[in-house]
Amino acid sequence: MTHHHDTTHMDWNEMLPLLEAGAELRTPLYRQATAWLTDLLPLGGVRRVLDVGSGPGVLSCLLAEAFPYAEVVAVDATPELLARARARAAERGARVTTHLAELPRDTGDLGEADLIWAGESVHHLGDQRGALAGLARRLRPGGLLAVVEGGLPGRSLPRDIGFGRPGLETRLDAASADWFTEMRAAPPGAREETEDWRSLLGAAGLAPSGTRTFLLDIPAPVPDAVREHVTATFSRHRTALADGLSEDDRTSLDRLLDPDDPASLHRRPDVYLLAARTVHTARRVAP
Repeated sequence: MTHHHDTTHMDWNEMLPLLEAGAELRTPLYRQATAWLTDLLPLGGVRRVLDVGSGPGVLSCLLAEAFPYAEVVAVDATPELLARARARAAERGARVTTHLAELPRDTGDLGEADLIWAGESVHHLGDQRGALAGLARRLRPGGLLAVVEGGLPGRSLPRDIGFGRPGLETRLDAASADWFTEMRAAPPGAREETEDWRSLLGAAGLAPSGTRTFLLDIPAPVPDAVREHVTATFSRHRTALADGLSEDDRTSLDRLLDPDDPASLHRRPDVYLLAARTVHTARRVAP
């Protein structure tokens, strides 16, 4: 089966709660990543940070915390997400400003930076190679580009959930991969690209400076916030991936999302959250 093309359209404003909750839950993972960046860059030398594709600003605030002498700029194309980023920064007293920009068109308007964080945003741009080259030109000499792409598919359930065919999440991964392929083909100027991020960063004129993967591990029984996020994530899967799933798997998802079902995500005791994100870094070498 194939997906309907409109399932790849993302209403970022509608997704705001899911984006913010997911990023908040992954805060321990992101703190590890930003701590690693402080090993790669001198704290006093980082004066301006761009968070490209910032969404509601969770990472922007964490970057401001990690680099206390820097102005952090949350960059996004959705005004509602930037409004939430401003509110979030105000709530936390974080040194964060916002910049509305449609990338890659507006890349040249971003100004210079000592650190650019692109967290799962480059894959939404048609020409990933060109986008990286454009971001690389925004770096000051010695500056660092950190691209978050890849990792591992998340896991929240055992292989056998007690009904349906075992391995549901593996089949959701396969449907998600097909969805991702369609999504990648949709942006203007979309180009197929081998996702060798080290090579792509090198082609952008940067010197690769390390890749690391960071783990989030929240075992069962999970707090209510984790359970709510897992349930919201599976609800999105049910909407976006349904055409790529068997009738049996759709029925299993319906049971998992039914709050009155004792075996649903709302009630079952074996829900957990395991996730991994990979950060690829490269530096603009001083002339």
